[in-house]
Amino acid sequence: MSKESLHPAVTTENTYTDIGADTPEGFSISSRSRSLAREAVGNATPEDRIRQRCSIAVGDWAMADLLRFSHDPVTAGLQALEEGAPIFTDIRMVLTGIQKKGHSSAVECALDYGADISKDLGITRSSAGFIALKERLDGSIIVIGNAPSALLTVCSFVDEGIRPALVIGTPVGFVNAAESKEVLRTKNVSSISNIGTRGGTPIAVASLNEIITMFTELKK
Repeated sequence: MSKESLHPAVTTENTYTDIGADTPEGFSISSRSRSLAREAVGNATPEDRIRQRCSIAVGDWAMADLLRFSHDPVTAGLQALEEGAPIFTDIRMVLTGIQKKGHSSAVECALDYGADISKDLGITRSSAGFIALKERLDGSIIVIGNAPSALLTVCSFVDEGIRPALVIGTPVGFVNAAESKEVLRTKNVSSISNIGTRGGTPIAVASLNEIITMFTELKK
């Protein structure tokens, strides 16, 4: 599929797809939530769709105004999925939440790598995992919902010339969470983030799952 056909501008109609809704009741709930979100958030752009889904994920329309999109992340994410790029997460909760249908990308967790690095350097397991994965990060999709240390590590790799296709960075908390996202937004890499201390697994997962949904729609 060409880059032109992957342009996400065609995905902002009021038709609705939820590849994760396996029952009529589940789809009904999801569809009704999305209808409310379109009215509250708007539906003019692909980024609006991500704002909708993230707001639904946390039950708060205020989340829509906290999200930030840098260097056309939706198109970057769609192209990476088309190429079957690997998806790397900071924790297993994020890995579990990512939709596995509708794409061929492998989803892996940084916690499964770098235990020796964590022990030797005294750093977080998630940060050590990304260090161990460093040579595989070019062209990948990175999804960090909880670990500011991991996001800062990835940002340092970007400074060294490594270029993930997309970085979703929405760590939550009061220690380096807001700051790490600010750092991400200064980097020359496609990214989705949010301002402030809010964030977490629901925002990270919702952001990528909406891009996966758009991808499945464009592939029809």
